[in-house]
Amino acid sequence: MNLKLTPLAEVHETLGAKTASFGGWLMPIEYNGIIQEHNWTRKNASVFDICHMGEFEFKGDLKTSGFDNVVTADLESMPVKTCRYGFLLNETGNILDDAVTYRKGIDQWMLVVNAATTEDDFKHIKSNLRSSNFRNMSDQTAKLDLQGPLSRDVLVSLGCKGIENLAYYTFDYFELFENKVLISRTGYTGELGFEIYIDSIHAVELWNLLLKEDRVRPAGLGARDTLRLEMSYPLYGQDITGENNPIEAGFGKFIDFDKEFIGKEKLLKKKTNVEKKLVCFVCDSRRAPRHNDRILKDKKTIGVVTSGSFSPSLGVGIGMGYVESHEAVVDNQIIISDDKKELSAKIVKRPFYKNGSLKG
Repeated sequence: MNLKLTPLAEVHETLGAKTASFGGWLMPIEYNGIIQEHNWTRKNASVFDICHMGEFEFKGDLKTSGFDNVVTADLESMPVKTCRYGFLLNETGNILDDAVTYRKGIDQWMLVVNAATTEDDFKHIKSNLRSSNFRNMSDQTAKLDLQGPLSRDVLVSLGCKGIENLAYYTFDYFELFENKVLISRTGYTGELGFEIYIDSIHAVELWNLLLKEDRVRPAGLGARDTLRLEMSYPLYGQDITGENNPIEAGFGKFIDFDKEFIGKEKLLKKKTNVEKKLVCFVCDSRRAPRHNDRILKDKKTIGVVTSGSFSPSLGVGIGMGYVESHEAVVDNQIIISDDKKELSAKIVKRPFYKNGSLKG
């Protein structure tokens, strides 16, 4: 299998990163250890190579083009320079992908999607548009995420004038080494953070500029996974897939049922008959649950683990998984089993980690 490479592939090799396949890309998993990178992000600032993500641009009228119908979020009410999270659904109301929509102008939009689904997402959206002004910018766009409580201070010191005024889930354009870059106050870690979009030819230059700061260290997808899991953020391909819908996953607030969208009719029917729900659980030991472990109650299988890990911040094993709806009760005692070992656990409210600087 030929894996795709981000513009920073050689940089990661020089830094001695451990790499692995992710979504069809060769990606850095860790540099100096997942726990170390996780803790550094919670206290300082880390830079992540997220160039594997997909970026689409659409220009045209939201309604007459059909673009409004491909995303579940309320796009019409979005002010310019704001972002909004939502889903792409198929005709059955199940999840094709989760995505963040950026309103760059009255009739100009950017959609950020997951790496493994980029090509299929583009085909799906294009086939549902009545306008041809839709393009895939992924190959020309580099995306670096600067995350952590010191991330704003770092960008201020690099000359991003006005970055301190950027509100959560908004974006603007800033000058970095004489380049105009789009920076949004968004992220996947639960900390104050920014996502930086720049022409891919400048990716290495931006990466090196950020790492000149003593407050910034590189972090891989391993730490990104533990950070997002502590915040109960879903991972496409694990916690949400084509077999799930947003209601059973617990993300109904990102569905605008007052507008038309692909899969709405079927999703409304599923809304009244939710057979399983995605829950969060904490183990009573440091041992980590794993993807596809069984979830038991009174020795009966009631669900399956979708994500699991040791939590560096909490010092115990944590996870998410789908269970039968009537068992999705906070404080419900459960057992996690891989048929060799059993872990005692308890269902809890999301998120696991509540001390982040996300909206600080």
